[in-house]
Amino acid sequence: MSRLRLALLLLPFALLTMAFRQAPLVNPPPIAVTTKMSTDNVLKAIKMALVHRGWTITELKPGIVDSTLNLRDHTARIEIDYSTTSVQIKYLDSTNLKYEVKSGTPYIHKNYLGWIENLTNDIQGNLLLLGN
Repeated sequence: MSRLRLALLLLPFALLTMAFRQAPLVNPPPIAVTTKMSTDNVLKAIKMALVHRGWTITELKPGIVDSTLNLRDHTARIEIDYSTTSVQIKYLDSTNLKYEVKSGTPYIHKNYLGWIENLTNDIQGNLLLLGN
C-alpha cells in the first residue's frame, strides 16, 4: 500500500481523535465558603490557588479577580467572583484551546476543564485551611 493511500485512510481517524479533545464548556458550580471568613481571607485563598497553579492575576476589583493562564501557546482567561459565602469561576475567553460554539453549546479543549477542576480543588482546600 502506498504511503498516500495509507495517509488518506488514516486521515478520518486522525480528525476523529482531534474531535475527542473537546468537551462542553461548563463553569464549575459555586464553591461554598463553609466557615465564617472575611472577604480578605477568601481573596487570600483564591490568590494562593492561582499562584500555585501558575495563573497570573490581571485585575483585582472588590469581589472580582480576573486571571490569565499562559501555557506554551495556549491562553485561558477567567473571572472569579467571590464573597464571604461563595466563590464562582467563570470562563472569559481563550486562545488556541479549540473554543467554539456548536448548536448553541460552547466547547473547549479538555485540558481547560482539568485546569479549572484543579483550581477549584485548590481554592476549596485553601478555604478550609484558612477557615480553621
